[in-house]
Amino acid sequence: MPDLTVAIDVSPLAQTRAGTARHIESLTAALEEEGGVTLRRYGFGGPGRATAAVRDVVWYLAALPERARRDGADVLHCPTFRAPVRSRVPLVVTVHDLAVLRHPLTFNRWTQTYSALALPRVVRTAAAIVAVSEFTKRELVELLGVPEEKVTVIPNGVGRQFRPEGAATRGDFVLAVSTLEPRKNLTRLVEGFGRAHLDGCELLVVGARGWGGVKVGGARVRWLGEVGDQELARLYRGARCVAYPSLYEGFGLPVLEAMACGTSVVTSQAPALREVGGDAVIAVDALDPGAIAAGLEEAVARREELGRAGVERARAYTWKAAASATLEVYRSVDR
Repeated sequence: MPDLTVAIDVSPLAQTRAGTARHIESLTAALEEEGGVTLRRYGFGGPGRATAAVRDVVWYLAALPERARRDGADVLHCPTFRAPVRSRVPLVVTVHDLAVLRHPLTFNRWTQTYSALALPRVVRTAAAIVAVSEFTKRELVELLGVPEEKVTVIPNGVGRQFRPEGAATRGDFVLAVSTLEPRKNLTRLVEGFGRAHLDGCELLVVGARGWGGVKVGGARVRWLGEVGDQELARLYRGARCVAYPSLYEGFGLPVLEAMACGTSVVTSQAPALREVGGDAVIAVDALDPGAIAAGLEEAVARREELGRAGVERARAYTWKAAASATLEVYRSVDR
């Protein structure tokens, strides 16, 4: 069987280094290792709101689908829901979550307006949709009326650098890995951390500055900004536990990465986080700082037990499996 030529949009790499970027980089690398596909990466612009608006209107609505057609691609894959509303090349779209529809006020006005107008048309245009969790699939069906048979669930994998073996950051700390944005619930996390009896350890927050005016700070709280993957893995391994009490997620990659590193995890009761973490995490009422505090204390006390359970559960999530399943989706839409 000849290789498929797949045009894949990598424009989000210019906008973020968070979970979406990790997904794109990891999936493309795994697809090339898998074989059977020739990837052509297409991208537009850099960071900034003005550039993003041009990208949304000019790139996705006109330039990207035309370039894919002109270059003879068999499939066009947009690994976020920013995608063409018309495409002569069969279109595959990956949807990570529908937070912009569930919680629109946590996004800027342009993203709210663009998403409300474009998303329904994008999912109609797509020949196939990939959802990163069963929860996101249910959201697509419920909020946008997408037929279930159009959606394939392909979970994220975990990178090879995230494993129990290896160097660990020294110190006495709880780790949170989140972009600074409202739905990550960092304000309640900081309050819950302050209430927890953890013998004076610090709360370290890793992640990019986001939007919504979210800042973290206070007694024994430090924001580290963005760090590289190797440093992140060391932080996961060294933490007394990892806290991820997000109010809404389509997957929750830091939960998987922390489990793979053998660290206990506290999450919210958001369905996607329960789907990923199962019984290997402590799930709490994330609207209650007291419940967050109790969860942190339990996760620290049960670190070894939960760490072993997390490592075992994380083994089921590989980028190789994600690439193999994605290749099958490409083949299903190739005309």
